[in-house]
This record gives sequence, C-alpha cells and structure tokens, in this order.
Amino acid sequence: MTTRMLDEALEAPHAVARHVARNAQAYADVGTVLRNNPPASMLTVARGSSDHAAHFLAYLVMARLGRLVTSLPMSLVTLQASRIECQGLVSLALSQSGQSPDLVTPTSHFRQGGARTLAFVNDDQSPLAQAAQWVFPLHAGAETSVAATKSYITQLVAGACLTAAWQDDVPLLKALESLPKALEQAAAQDWRAAVDVLQDADRLFVIGRGLGLPIALEAALKFKETCGIQAEAFSGAEVKHGPMALIEDGYPLLVFAPRGSAQAGLLALAEDMRARGARVLLAAPAGTPGAELSLVTTGADDLDPIAAVQSFYPMVEALARARGRDPDNPRHLAKVTRTR
Repeated sequence: MTTRMLDEALEAPHAVARHVARNAQAYADVGTVLRNNPPASMLTVARGSSDHAAHFLAYLVMARLGRLVTSLPMSLVTLQASRIECQGLVSLALSQSGQSPDLVTPTSHFRQGGARTLAFVNDDQSPLAQAAQWVFPLHAGAETSVAATKSYITQLVAGACLTAAWQDDVPLLKALESLPKALEQAAAQDWRAAVDVLQDADRLFVIGRGLGLPIALEAALKFKETCGIQAEAFSGAEVKHGPMALIEDGYPLLVFAPRGSAQAGLLALAEDMRARGARVLLAAPAGTPGAELSLVTTGADDLDPIAAVQSFYPMVEALARARGRDPDNPRHLAKVTRTR
C-alpha cells in the first residue's frame, strides 16, 4: 500500500536537486547583497512545519554568521499593529502555499517600510511571493497530502543555501550539490524498529539539540497529526528540567543524535534515560553504540539533520497506517491554513 504522503516524501531528493540547481544564481546574488550590506536585524515569518524550517535557518545564520535572528510573533503586526523598525531589517518568510494572511501581511508591511524581504515558497505565484522582494521557489512540485514532507525538506535546504551563499562557503555549497544522493540513501533506511515500539504509544518525547532540534519539532508535529500520538519535542538540555519528571518504565523517547557538537551530550542523555526506565529509540550514524535507527551522513555535518528527517518520514507514514490512520487526511486539518 502507498499513500500520497509516502510518495511525496520519496520525491524529496529530486525536489532538492531542482531547488539547488534552479536557484543557484539567485542565492549567489542575494549572498553578495548581504555581504556588501549586512542586516541590522533579522526575523523569520512562518508557521507549522515551515516554522520548524525557519528555526533551522535561524540557527545556521546565528552559528555561522553571528547574526541574531528573531522568530516573529505575527500577531504583533496583524493584531497589535506594532510599529516594528524596518530600516536595516531582513525578513525571511517560509511557506508551502504562500496563502496565509499572517505571513503575507507582515511581509508586505516590512517591505513597504524599507526592509529587505525574502520568501521561500512552493507556489511562486502566491500572495506571499507577490509581497516579497526576493522569491526563492522551493521547486518541490505539487504537494497534496496534508502532511508536509518534501516542501519541509526543501525549506531546510533553502536555509542552508542562503547561509552558504552569504558566507560564500564553497565546501557547504558543494555538499548541497551532493545532498540529493545522500537523501536517497536516507529514504531507504530501515526504521521498522520504531514502528514496532510506537504502534501502541499514546505519548512520546522527541529529543534533539542544535540543528537537530528543528527536526525534533517537526517529528513531534508529524506524530501528532498523522498518528494521533501526544508527542512533545525538547532540547536535550531542556528535557532535564521539568519534563524529566514524566519519565517512567517504558516511557518512549525518540532521540535524534546526528554528527556535530551536540551529539556527545545526546548520546549521554539516551543512556541516562534508559537507566531511568525509558524506552529510548536512538537515531544516530551506523556503528553508534545503542543506535537502533541508522542516520545517513552527508557532505557536511550541518546538513545531516536534513537526512535524518528524510529517514523519519517513511517511518511515521508506516506508523500512521499501522495505527489505522490515513496520513494523507488527518482529521480536522486541511492542506492550506489561513490564519490572521
């Protein structure tokens, strides 16, 4: 049996190849602009899966370029009519459909106020695309399953492309060109162990840190919308505060531990949680002690989380079906959400 969600998730490597190739010159151009005239302030405008991708973009920019990036509470503009200073601002809007007024309105407001506005959107004829100064089409192709997959992955790639172009980082640009092959390998990983463990689960922690936290946030959302599991995402540091009080025998945790500076702490956390009785599913590169779910490595550590979510999507689709749910049509949800 196949679903649109699975078909679309498996199309992601091809979508990434299109995105990188077709937007290469536009990224190079905006990278030059940002180097020559750096922003005084930056913010992201997004909701849902797109907001998780925005977190990934923001972390990359802050870690690699040292520029602070704020996630905009859109109601500041749409409800409060706040007078946000636009001079020197760079606004980064991310969306699959580009239809929601609470993304379009701030983008229009910032552009009119003199900000530089960028939109990363799958529909390059959408209201959001029309509102922005620079548009980077995702080139993900039609995505009809309610659960976003390939559009989310291409948004992650967009964040890496923007960062690499801004830095003029040749190794990262080369790694992005080879990423589709790594994603094909990632999509073929066998994560059936997670389906067996989580088929009867009713709650779950998903853990990540650094660039892996946006992946954990996305995974928790997918568990909720496609599987009906009350999943919460936490940083590997944050979970040691209040949330750890919930851990008991058999409590399920999915821990994303790709390569990078956060990995050692996440591996130690997984071991500690097992000692407390949790049922830990550790996703880490092959050969990592205790790992049941294999993560593919890419041409750059910072891109490994993208391969991780590529492996996750086929698993969560299979889990939804195993739980008797239709991942293409989660109840109460629609593909396009318009909020203000």
